[in-house]
Amino acid sequence: MNKLFKLACCTILIIFCSLNSYAQDKEKTLVLFTNATVFDGVNEKLMTDTDVLVEDNLIKQIGKNIKAPKNAEVIDIAGKTLIPGLTDCHVHIMWNDNIEYLIYSSQDGYLGAMAAKNAENMLMRGFTTVRDLGGPAFGLKKAIDDGAIPGPRILPSGSFISQTAGHGDFDTRMKYQSNHFTGQTDLAYTRGWTIVADGKSEVIKASREILRAGATQLKIMGSGSITGAHDPLDVTEYTLEELKAIVKEAEKWGTYATIHAYSSESVMNAIEAGVKAIEHGLFASEEAMRLMKEKDIFFSTQFLSYSATPEEAGMTGESIAKYNEAKAGATNGYKNAKKVGVKMSFGTDLLGGLEIAKAQNLEFLARAEYFTGYEILKQATSNNAELFERSGKRHPYQQGALGVIKEGAYADIVVVDGNPLEDIKLLSNPVENLKIIMKDGKIYKNTLNQ
Repeated sequence: MNKLFKLACCTILIIFCSLNSYAQDKEKTLVLFTNATVFDGVNEKLMTDTDVLVEDNLIKQIGKNIKAPKNAEVIDIAGKTLIPGLTDCHVHIMWNDNIEYLIYSSQDGYLGAMAAKNAENMLMRGFTTVRDLGGPAFGLKKAIDDGAIPGPRILPSGSFISQTAGHGDFDTRMKYQSNHFTGQTDLAYTRGWTIVADGKSEVIKASREILRAGATQLKIMGSGSITGAHDPLDVTEYTLEELKAIVKEAEKWGTYATIHAYSSESVMNAIEAGVKAIEHGLFASEEAMRLMKEKDIFFSTQFLSYSATPEEAGMTGESIAKYNEAKAGATNGYKNAKKVGVKMSFGTDLLGGLEIAKAQNLEFLARAEYFTGYEILKQATSNNAELFERSGKRHPYQQGALGVIKEGAYADIVVVDGNPLEDIKLLSNPVENLKIIMKDGKIYKNTLNQ
């Protein structure tokens, strides 16, 4: 027995040493981009004739005439522009059909399969990181992070926090057995879409439950909506006391709350409550915009979403009138934002299906009426990354910086055929103009020689 035990121990030791030796001898994955014109995500002035060395999943070195390490893949991108991977701060990566169908009728397999395809498509459009602002995206995030499927990094919000009859109250029935009185559980809750909570104690519990699930930030529904089942567009939702309670819970976890808010009153309430980003904000007054700038609150609005026809935006039924009302107020909101100079992020909020999601890159064109190519590209890279960093320790990607090209940053890289700062339209056609897409040091697309 003693001999057998000693033999087993020796065998385990040999295997352990062999594995350790293999790990030490395993070569790093190295990619060297040469002769690049580089937009670093921050500065308008481009670096020219620059080399960028990627080691595993991080940018190792940036400079001129970098000597290619042994076994490095060398990619000459002369005449092309190397930029950080694109980011989108307002997606619903799980929302790929009619929301009532997804919540109350669809099967989990359908929901997951559509989301996986949506994630892959986003990555192939050059988006390497997204902030998901509502929906059951935790499992999809894990599958992507584990390398099981291709897709962008996801900073998930999990369930919406909504009052009764708020934007996240998706049950269309006018008379139903409320869970508050009968114990009936809403499928929107059990499937991870939304938590309907009223009053300070309920919103505190809802916030804690969502943070417990792994949310990187909280998403509050603070006003009427276009796609809501019950709330007109002008409705202001949640009291100041309720909003402050949610914000406080987020702060206890070292992160922040963002809010869906259209009306100026809802925006003003959110500012006073301490949110760190305003989603949409189309009817915000100039005073509200100035307060946002003063308090360093991000304005996370969308331009493409309100430049289309209702049909192009996927609106049906009663949503059409709401959409037209929002569209009418959007232009004034954009002008106020530009005039005041609020901190602008880049988000798209496209809902309803894979075909509609294809328009994601058209957001670059929609913003061109108000911003320069440099301003837009900065919004879609380092500005968004700054917003993501407000999640503090809840930020799931801490190894390197996002949204920038610098040493030590994540190797999330897009190579563009041309200069997008001079011609932002290039980014609206990812199939033709995005020649290389790299995320986390892995190349997912390379059509450089095609």
